Order: sequence, then C-alpha cells, then structure tokens
Amino acid sequence: MQLTVRYFAGARAAAGRTEETASAGRSLDALVDELAARHGDRLATVLKAASFLIDGVACHDRQAPLPAGVTVDVLPPFAGG
Repeated sequence: MQLTVRYFAGARAAAGRTEETASAGRSLDALVDELAARHGDRLATVLKAASFLIDGVACHDRQAPLPAGVTVDVLPPFAGG
C-alpha cells in the first residue's frame, strides 16, 4: 500500500527528485520523519517550514492516517508576491 509524494521548488531541490512513493497508513508527521531520514538535513529543514496538500486539500490533521493511493504535495514557503 503506497502513496505518492511530490516535491515542489526548494523541496524538489533538497530531495533531489520530483516525486517518490512511500508506505501509506501512517500519519503525515511520521511520513515527514521518514522523508527527512531518507534525504538528510537539507530536506529536513525544508520540511519544517513546508505546507502539505493531501490530494489537493490543505492538511490540518497531521496525525490522521494517510490512505493508500493519495498524493502528498510538499510546498515550501515561496518568496515574492
């Protein structure tokens, strides 16, 4: 059971890829911890400030289990206006 993680802007640069898969069924916080461990300090720093969309909807409950098949978008803070 998998989910898709897509990286944008600075998160993409820090992860070194545009997307990847991860195991479903755990919380966003647990997923973020795994991604930081997988890719190192540079991505961990970005993840601390990032916003997350789950199938295009802002995630407000970081402890809710992520079901299989969803897409998690990692959106770092954007500069400009």
